[in-house]
Amino acid sequence: MELSHWGENIQRNTERFLTWRKKRRLDKKERQKKKNVILDWLEAILSAVLIVLLINQFLLQAYQIPSQSMVSTLEIGDRIFVNKLIYGPELVPGMMKLPGLRQPRRGDIVIFENPSYIPIGPVKDILQRVIYMLTLSLVDIDKDEFGNPKHHFLIKRAVGMPGDRIRLNQGNVEFLLPGETEWIPEEELREILGFTYKTHRMFQPQEYTYFRQGGVGLALLDSGIEPSDQQDVAINRYFSTSKNNSGSVSWRQRSLIDNAEVEKWRYKTLYSLKPYSHLFRSQWRVLERGWYVPEDRIFPMGDNRDDSRDARYFGPVRVEKVLGRALFRYWPLARLGGIH
Repeated sequence: MELSHWGENIQRNTERFLTWRKKRRLDKKERQKKKNVILDWLEAILSAVLIVLLINQFLLQAYQIPSQSMVSTLEIGDRIFVNKLIYGPELVPGMMKLPGLRQPRRGDIVIFENPSYIPIGPVKDILQRVIYMLTLSLVDIDKDEFGNPKHHFLIKRAVGMPGDRIRLNQGNVEFLLPGETEWIPEEELREILGFTYKTHRMFQPQEYTYFRQGGVGLALLDSGIEPSDQQDVAINRYFSTSKNNSGSVSWRQRSLIDNAEVEKWRYKTLYSLKPYSHLFRSQWRVLERGWYVPEDRIFPMGDNRDDSRDARYFGPVRVEKVLGRALFRYWPLARLGGIH
């Protein structure tokens, strides 16, 4: 009798559970019928937004090329996808970088935070990145006073690695690799390593005579010495003067020049005139002997060497600030394909 009673209890409880489950399913269907169509759409949109954000934050991010610094590898307006997983994505936009699959290598086209960028605040920064991701780089709310998007991120080629010393010889890059004693031109290094990328130059070799004369002439004027006629011609060709309220003269670049070459000769001349100046000496030696790339840093440069603001201006970049590697161009369709 007890066994029969126990079986009846099991049957009764099973029937109750099945009845409850069926009623729950029916209630759920009724709620779905009564649910607002707009809420359905909102849920679908929010789900899609979340998926896009996760993909952009941890896997692939859309990026638009803002300048001609990477011509002809990348043109202004090209839209690309950046592989963020390879070097380690950020857990939160702008902070908490996760470990990656590997470190940046020589020749990689990398995207990194602009060292010269002035932050807009953590909340607006995250909002800007989210909107930029969701619109696949179509909308950028981080703009300057003229309404132009700020260059929060830069995209360049990693040409220098830790331990390298890099210098410019009439705009051409030369390397002193770790353990070596002789400088090697970039063209030769590319051939040795099997790289196929090309650099774009805008200046002709004869123009470097003007850059040298202009740099020397500017140093003489800064020191109250009259430059020669040739130096004066070079100055007038590339620079104009302006006076401030105190009457002092400042120089403004009015045409495209190799600024590093001009500054090298300017500081070299200033140092020869004032050998006691540590500032002139240090500035000249950096431009003459080149930049050293410390550990955990890279030296990125634009392929369009004569029109790129890169590590020559702000120095080597910390690896932790490198956010991803250029992977694929998706617009314009005529240039669809991988990026090398």
